[in-house]
Amino acid sequence: MDLAIQFRREMDKGLCRDTNPTAAVKMLPTFVRSTPDGTEQGEFLALDLGGSNFRVLLVKVMANGKQEVEMENQIYAIPEHLMRGNGSQLFDHIADCLANFLQKLGIKDKKLPLGFTFSFPCQQTKLDESVLVSWTKSFKSSGVEGKDVVSLLRKAIKKRGDFDVDILAVINDTVGTMMTCGYDDHLCEIGLIVGTGTNACYMEQMRNLDLLDGDEGRMCVNTEWGAFGDDGSLEDLRTAIDREIDAGSLNPGKQLFEKMISGLYMGELVRLILLKMTKEQLLFQGKTTAQLLTTGSFNTSHIFAIENDKDEEGLASAQQVLRGLGLDPSEEDCGTTRRVCQIVSTRAAHLCAATLVAVLRQIRDNKAAEKLRTTIGVDGSVYKNHPEFSRRLHKMVCRLVPDCDVRFLQSQCGSGKGAAMVTAVAYRLAAQHAERQRILDTLRLSREKLLEVKRRMSEEMARGLSKLTHEQASVKMLPTFVRSTPDGSEHGDYLALDLGGSTFRVLLVRLKSGKGHNVEMHHKIYSIPQEIMQGTGDELFGHIVSCISDFLEYQGMKGASIPLGFTFSFPCHQSKLDQGILLNWTKGFKASGCEGQDVLTLLRDAVRRRQDFDLNFVALVNDTVGTMMTCSYEDPQCEVGLIVGTGANACYMEEMENIELVEGNHGRMCVNMEWGAFGDKGELDDFCTEFDRVVDNSSNNPGKQRYEKMISGMYLGEIVRNVLLEFTEKGLLFRGKLSEQLKTRCIFETKFLSQIESDRLAMRQIRSILQHLGLTSSTCDDSVLVKEVCRVVSSRAAQLCGAGLAAVVDKIRQNRNLNRLSITVGVDGTLYKTHPHFSSIMQETLQDLAPQCQVTFHKSEDGSGKGAALITAVACRMKSEGQP
Repeated sequence: MDLAIQFRREMDKGLCRDTNPTAAVKMLPTFVRSTPDGTEQGEFLALDLGGSNFRVLLVKVMANGKQEVEMENQIYAIPEHLMRGNGSQLFDHIADCLANFLQKLGIKDKKLPLGFTFSFPCQQTKLDESVLVSWTKSFKSSGVEGKDVVSLLRKAIKKRGDFDVDILAVINDTVGTMMTCGYDDHLCEIGLIVGTGTNACYMEQMRNLDLLDGDEGRMCVNTEWGAFGDDGSLEDLRTAIDREIDAGSLNPGKQLFEKMISGLYMGELVRLILLKMTKEQLLFQGKTTAQLLTTGSFNTSHIFAIENDKDEEGLASAQQVLRGLGLDPSEEDCGTTRRVCQIVSTRAAHLCAATLVAVLRQIRDNKAAEKLRTTIGVDGSVYKNHPEFSRRLHKMVCRLVPDCDVRFLQSQCGSGKGAAMVTAVAYRLAAQHAERQRILDTLRLSREKLLEVKRRMSEEMARGLSKLTHEQASVKMLPTFVRSTPDGSEHGDYLALDLGGSTFRVLLVRLKSGKGHNVEMHHKIYSIPQEIMQGTGDELFGHIVSCISDFLEYQGMKGASIPLGFTFSFPCHQSKLDQGILLNWTKGFKASGCEGQDVLTLLRDAVRRRQDFDLNFVALVNDTVGTMMTCSYEDPQCEVGLIVGTGANACYMEEMENIELVEGNHGRMCVNMEWGAFGDKGELDDFCTEFDRVVDNSSNNPGKQRYEKMISGMYLGEIVRNVLLEFTEKGLLFRGKLSEQLKTRCIFETKFLSQIESDRLAMRQIRSILQHLGLTSSTCDDSVLVKEVCRVVSSRAAQLCGAGLAAVVDKIRQNRNLNRLSITVGVDGTLYKTHPHFSSIMQETLQDLAPQCQVTFHKSEDGSGKGAALITAVACRMKSEGQP
């Protein structure tokens, strides 16, 4: 476990930008962003270059539900003079062999995607760009080191001119192994090679990859773990034999971990131990031979034979190998040699297990999983051919991480088929990305489109204000009879009522004039039972009055006649400040005998019936106007109110001369725009998408509140859900598998958008939201895509809101013949307040579309309660001043 902890620290060093240059374990980004999901299909070419032979493969991937793969391949030799000669000639030879392969299969006229397995140390900068750091394995071709090998291959193919390929990916053999196994087992996210050399790769969270920009999704990291210990961190584990092996190698001081594990060195470790024991008279009667003294004479394949699980065959193999070295071993010598082989290979398996455990723990911590279930794709001659290595490796991994359910899957044709799989995944991702962007582009709005929205909003505002066109206008521009914003001199006690849902508030608001605008508030919340919401009007208003009576008694003010403001958030037609005719109930209310009646008259009658107290009814207001008034009390420049929550609306101070529905041309009046209905006459048809139409058609009021349905909290989650359904049905998300929950209308709440788009929220937390929606097998890639959909939908909402607001502030500027307007907007609503990016995107859009307006935003606190009291206070002030 100590070694696992130590290797985990080395991984962290390699992942960190500051410590990577000096880290022994380099943790190289591979730019492979996804493992296969089983939907890949098509024909792909693969080149596999890693030694004196190279392979060309044609891989046919079938998406017939059976995940079948057909492969044809041919091996071509690379002559020694090309391995050590001119680099351009080497790549010309590769291009010639590729042409020969395509000619034989009769597919030279096809332009197929190609993946290139290039198993030499490279610095990768893109999936299809890899610069050779240095040749190994007897290659010395000039002019290649420091160059992008993909460019060299493309150049050689272009020089021939008789065929073309689309080189999509260059990878190393470890990544190829993971991808090959990942096609057969979608849980595979680790690749391991234990053969001539050793290495591992795994899917890491982008947020941990300090070397690259971006923090969403995953990328395969090539650990290059063979170099673990090159900085001296393994000195307490290395033996004198390990040091002797290293000193005699071609690269002393390098790849120290690999020299303790891999097949290139395992046989030599055994030879040196046997030699040392012989010199100490512990073996072969102390007699050495020339062969035993020769480096490389004891092959790793000898270990495979000697460790045969049948003792007799193993001992017979030991005797045969030792005699081949000119020795005359006793039965005891053969048994000791077998034991030495077991010790060396067991140490290798256990060292490998310890570093694998570090990788497994990293993945488990990334996912915050109590128990990790994953698959490791494995290749390499030691793993495949040693009779006990794999079992020892598996057993030690299980012992060290009992909280991980690990499957080891042996790779077939890893480096060749793997290159094709990386290419197939890249091809799938590119095609899926293009299709997803095509769909999301319908939800993206250019600056030109936003300017057009602003222009049309301005037109509708003018139509709503005009007596001639008011009836036909979608934006009704309703007079509120609120003639002034607070000036700070307001004072006294005011009662406010707030009715807009299944609860009802009564507030006592005490205003003190002078500096600091001191406001003291007391309130009590009362519930409205379902039977009263849907009973008679007398019962509803009788209940409201009994609640007011209870509150006044609680405050000890039963005998006082207090000015009252009533926030009544239902559609009303107002003809004066203290009168409002209810047009129709919404939000589950159905109290009879109220529609078409003046709400304040119904309340007055209920007070009169009770004969318990008296009230001075001053104002009926809606919550948007209340928001503006609350903010203007703190900021005198506030002359616009905006609510973006469950619904959306705006109000502002308009010149009386422009409000044709009301007599008089002097001063200003607040206009309640009721802008949620913008688009109800077709003004937004060319901006609406198929998703908007589905949401509208399935709503309670089809064809109504079209603008509100594109921007408000009640509908954004439903737009996202419909986009996710479309993506899934097209196989672009969740592997094409829908959950029953996701098919349920309104299941995707708008609060999920705020949570998912939070910069602090890790991908694993997004996955937990998706699992709550029944998408239990969703992947990290799915989480990234869901986040993108949420971002596009909420950005459009914020931009549309900004465009509407730009029309409002520009109208005020033009009303006042100003070159530049400085104004404050009072804002309320859960979407504006809780969404991490909505407010900033809306403000950026407003700034862009109304550059001559300097707009400040002021968040409202309790607009519907405090605002009603302030409107009442202003009305009382104006009345005492003799103003109309």
